[in-house]
Amino acid sequence: MLLAVDIGNTSIKFGLFEGEKLTSKFSVPTQRDATPDEIKLDLADRMPKSIESAIVCSVVPEIGPAIRSVLRDATSVEPVFVNNSFDFGLKINYEPLDSLGTDRLVTAYSAVEKYGAPCIVCSLGTATTIDVVSGEREFLGGIIAPGVDSMAEALHLKAPRLPVIEVSRPVDLLGRSTEESINTGIYHGYVAMVEGLIGRARTQTGVGRAIATGGNAVRLSEEFGGILIVEEDLLLEGLRRLSF
Repeated sequence: MLLAVDIGNTSIKFGLFEGEKLTSKFSVPTQRDATPDEIKLDLADRMPKSIESAIVCSVVPEIGPAIRSVLRDATSVEPVFVNNSFDFGLKINYEPLDSLGTDRLVTAYSAVEKYGAPCIVCSLGTATTIDVVSGEREFLGGIIAPGVDSMAEALHLKAPRLPVIEVSRPVDLLGRSTEESINTGIYHGYVAMVEGLIGRARTQTGVGRAIATGGNAVRLSEEFGGILIVEEDLLLEGLRRLSF
């Protein structure tokens, strides 16, 4: 059994694979200063003893040592941490290379391996990233923008009298309270932003196929015109492929 771990800014996702099949997954909140003991408490007894290998992708380097310690103790194997020097089978057009989030490389690699090149890969989480891979498997570059929940938090920080809200699908475009108005502005504004960025990426590169991943891809998939494929576990699947 393979354990794949995606350490993101908001949550740490764990996926258990039997061969090519993702048999189970779970997540815990990302706490940058968490100790190994605190992480173990979050995991409880969800780590089976049958894990034979572990592979990790992280965008939160400060939590890496604690996760490494937890995985060593829980699985008795040395986890592999993916970095940008791995062979992703891509020509990477990005400078400097170490400034490119490893999660973006793993999802781009995973999308190309599963769906083919060229493609546009949209990861919609705490941050929004839209990356383009050419038909020659060249990582052409990408776009970084706020995620939908980050937009809500940023609005409150800059305008404290406006409340923080949990963004959800509005009943109507026009809000009839401050909370409703913020919700519809962020929700529809985010959808318009993502659609617009994908459209501009298509115009510039000529790449048509768009693949979306991340929690907000599933949450908002019905709203996005032009995204043909939604693959929630694209990064975990990429880690599985990299482990062989």
